[in-house]
Amino acid sequence: MQIQNYIDGIFVKPKNERYLKNIDPSTGKAYGGIPDSSQEDVNNAIKAAKKAFPVWSNLTASERSTHLGRVASRIEERIDELASAESLDNGKPLKLARAVDIPRAADNFRFYASAILHENSEIHDMGINGFNYTTRRPIGVVACISPWNLPLYLFTWKIAPALAAGNTVVAKPSEITPATAYILSQILDEVNFPKGVLNIIHGTGLGVGEPLISHPEVPVISFTGGTKTGERINKIAASSFKKISLELGGKNPNIIFSDCDFDQMLKTTLQSSFANQGQICLCGSRILVERSIYNRFLKFFILKTKELRIGPPSDINTQIGAIVSSDHRDKILSCIQLAKDEGGIIECGGVSVNLGGENSGGYFVAPTIITGLDMNCRTNQEEIFGPVVTVMPFDSENEAIDLANNSQYGLASTIWTNDLKKAHRVANKIDTGIVWVNSWLVRDLRTPFGGAKNSGIGREGGFESLRFFTEPKNIYIDLK
Repeated sequence: MQIQNYIDGIFVKPKNERYLKNIDPSTGKAYGGIPDSSQEDVNNAIKAAKKAFPVWSNLTASERSTHLGRVASRIEERIDELASAESLDNGKPLKLARAVDIPRAADNFRFYASAILHENSEIHDMGINGFNYTTRRPIGVVACISPWNLPLYLFTWKIAPALAAGNTVVAKPSEITPATAYILSQILDEVNFPKGVLNIIHGTGLGVGEPLISHPEVPVISFTGGTKTGERINKIAASSFKKISLELGGKNPNIIFSDCDFDQMLKTTLQSSFANQGQICLCGSRILVERSIYNRFLKFFILKTKELRIGPPSDINTQIGAIVSSDHRDKILSCIQLAKDEGGIIECGGVSVNLGGENSGGYFVAPTIITGLDMNCRTNQEEIFGPVVTVMPFDSENEAIDLANNSQYGLASTIWTNDLKKAHRVANKIDTGIVWVNSWLVRDLRTPFGGAKNSGIGREGGFESLRFFTEPKNIYIDLK
């Protein structure tokens, strides 16, 4: 696959004609090229988006909805191809990409295509004196930058509401997982999506990301990724008063009380710990277990974890696929070594895995469970973003809350209990933007999504996203 940029409705090479290698993480071998784009490519994309903005923003909601709906339908028609590309590019099991990632990308477009047909305006009546009404208008060219862990899922999660609200977009997918974004550009071409409205530029953060977010004609930035990169974007945006949405890291607590449904909890905790090789910002990487069931939980959790099947992403029986890159695999292994240095006990996993054959060069890490660590150690404070969890006991509800909140992050949390009053008490005291009770990763596109503390700024999802991508204006009409 020789990927190209998509600017003003045309597939183009990077101006510098430089390419990066696209690596299959299950084999460690290159299977294609990615544009190593630069400032010139970014400038051309912004120019195209700016030119397209007046026409696109003045379309009716129904007209924009029709365009977005066509993209959603074509994603569904090409679902098998997209799922295969996502699995090959990212290393995730094919069945996961087929069941979750690609359907959600279509849902993102379809949801916002529908949502803009149901907007309303606020009116504040001042009686005989007059009244106020609020309008919301698109802002202009939006920069959308998405990560590598859920490539098309999160790419479309940003793009769809920005377009639905009437903005034009310059989008940068991760250079590690560009394949499905490239296929999306093919889909735009196939459905005759208006030229220049969505431009997709491939390249590195330094070559594309920085010129894009710092460009004076890009007033809005939506970014999902690491906290350090988010800090950099925040500083750039603040100096020029750009509007920003940042969805950053997490170190999510999974709180398990003794009165939970043990079997359901165990099954879901296995998923919340190791789904997508633990490379989901919402994974519960800090598992807190009430002491009375701690030994029982640990016994069965280790047993079930050891049974997880590590294998090639394309194998239908694979449950744990490849880590996205060699650099990230090495980072995960270094974090496991740090845990050992801090006195942690590796209950299972903790090693890289060589599958042999054509996958002998792949980046596989066994799912890892660590005990014996204090909550203040680096392993429990720093995001690992891999198939690694820590487990520790607690003795009281208040201790569980204190341990859960002992983090710089505040993205998501999970609570397991059959005591409804306890569930409400604990949920209200946990400092996270999302709390799941007796479940995990249940997503309703209408709800606000985002985190507290160092997990980001703002909320995505539903009308929260549409409001973010618009500028409100209050208009007063005098009746005196």
